[in-house]
Amino acid sequence: MSKYSKSNGIARYETVGNQYLRRRQLRRSANWILLWALGVGSVISGDFSGWNFGLEAGGFGGLAIATLLMAIMYICMVYSIAELSAALPHAGGFYSFTRKAFGQLGGFVCGVSIIIEYVLGPSVVVFFIGSYLNTLLPGIPVPVWWLLFYSIFVYLNIRGVGIMLRAALIITAIAAAVLVVFFVAAIFSGKFQYELLFNIPPATGNSKWLPNGWMGVFQSLPYAMWFYLAIEHLPMAAEEAHDTARDIPKALLWSMGTLLTLSLFVLVLNTGVGGGAAAMGHTATPLAEGFSAIW
Repeated sequence: MSKYSKSNGIARYETVGNQYLRRRQLRRSANWILLWALGVGSVISGDFSGWNFGLEAGGFGGLAIATLLMAIMYICMVYSIAELSAALPHAGGFYSFTRKAFGQLGGFVCGVSIIIEYVLGPSVVVFFIGSYLNTLLPGIPVPVWWLLFYSIFVYLNIRGVGIMLRAALIITAIAAAVLVVFFVAAIFSGKFQYELLFNIPPATGNSKWLPNGWMGVFQSLPYAMWFYLAIEHLPMAAEEAHDTARDIPKALLWSMGTLLTLSLFVLVLNTGVGGGAAAMGHTATPLAEGFSAIW
């Protein structure tokens, strides 16, 4: 088939032959465990920072309700994309799904949105990494950490999916182990206090459960999203999976189950130590504050 272009006035697409596609075929180097690590590893940074600003916006109750709503939405989305990734096993992920359903213009809008998310997402992650490392090594300027870790992320992706997946597995295992250590310590140290969940003074006419009223629930939604944000990119690894129809859905469901469990423990235990919701809602390093409160 010869290659030719077509345009809708906004986006231009080229129809290409099989030889063109074969030269650009991705290597199938990922089993479902590596894909699970990629899915969880892409999201787990949200358990370390970002979510806690929802405490200031809506209090513990407002953030808890927002997290429940966000969890329901993400569960529904994960089941949808699990089926779509098996039916349309393309590396484009959401872009491919949208283009098939809504045509070239819909695919173009979705593609631009994905680019924005996946450029800004790592930027926010390296910001929080810099905040944590600044608590350990305050003598090093924080922008140095930003540049260093963003460069590492870019380098791993350039080197290829194989090394990226192995790195994701190691990083995910370490991050999950840190969280589990914190959960156990918070429970058995006696430092967790239920009252600290509700120590934000409520506005006039509101309760301690919803100190900013129901409006606080809606204001907390963008922060509750950090518990699950980026799991939706996993179908983009469809062409690297050993068995796309089996591995991608399995990895998606196990990833979502892991993230739901972590989000529950982080939300409750990290908020209920140290200065409680009032303090955790202002810090960029809530887990570090939690460890400091325990030890």
